[in-house]
Amino acid sequence: MASSSLLVTIFLCISFFSFLSVNANEVTVGGKSGDWKIPPSSSYSFNDWAQKARFKVGDFLVFSYEAGKDSVLQVTREAYEKCNTTSPKASYTDGNTKVKLEQPGPVYFISGTEGHCQKGQKLRLVVVTPRNSAFSPAPSPSDGPAVAPTSGAAKLTGVFSVVGLILGFWAFF
Repeated sequence: MASSSLLVTIFLCISFFSFLSVNANEVTVGGKSGDWKIPPSSSYSFNDWAQKARFKVGDFLVFSYEAGKDSVLQVTREAYEKCNTTSPKASYTDGNTKVKLEQPGPVYFISGTEGHCQKGQKLRLVVVTPRNSAFSPAPSPSDGPAVAPTSGAAKLTGVFSVVGLILGFWAFF
């Protein structure tokens, strides 16, 4: 009986911590239209779009653009402000770029195509450290970023967590 209680306790702990783990989202830059291109008007800004969302460490940004005609550069703040494309931190040209947000703080992106950044094709966002995300997810505004639905695996993790909690309590009583 003691060994089965130990196994259930271990399963309970693993399940509980996997329940608390934060699921990463894939966020399409630009929202539902999902196009990384020069904004259609001066009233639209990728930064305005980004301010309507919460970006967490572990999330992925998805940039969609025409490969060979545009690109995405991750740059410093100074390069962002000056639209300087000469020394990016990272450069992407594949047309469907996924960038993992790996640390908290501000992140800067500009188009690598000459003149595009000056016409508003640039993005500044702030990445936050996820806290209690399993219990209070960030609201998604209706005109905000398009977030990919969570996978079935994430839903199964929640089911196993609940089953683990029930079995753990059952073993102790």
